[in-house]
Amino acid sequence: MTFKRLRFEIKLGFKCVHHTKVKLESMQEKGAEGIKVRWLIKEDDGAPNFAMRLFELEPKGASPLHSHNWEHEVYVLEGNCQVTCDHEKCNASAGYVVYVPPNEKHQFVNAGKSKLKFLCLVPHHK
Repeated sequence: MTFKRLRFEIKLGFKCVHHTKVKLESMQEKGAEGIKVRWLIKEDDGAPNFAMRLFELEPKGASPLHSHNWEHEVYVLEGNCQVTCDHEKCNASAGYVVYVPPNEKHQFVNAGKSKLKFLCLVPHHK
């Protein structure tokens, strides 16, 4: 959290803010549909290892089917999600946790009729 007063800026060693105060951004990657993300905690906040993101998917919204060399730790907050990881599929709803290993093709699809929300933690990728 940063406080600005006159021309001084003070950076605290922690962040405490309601998630709605964090900018909601449309995902621009090719293949992304009806998906937005809030970068709740990131390296700029002083987090040295991991980023925490809150994804919101509209009904039928989806992340692109993709892979990369870092893992995902996911916690589903609300809605119904179909997760594809490599060649496996599973359905996950509120309260489910999902681990996606590095280098596995994966995708998250809103399989319900209401908004899907999930937290996703990833290591900083540089």
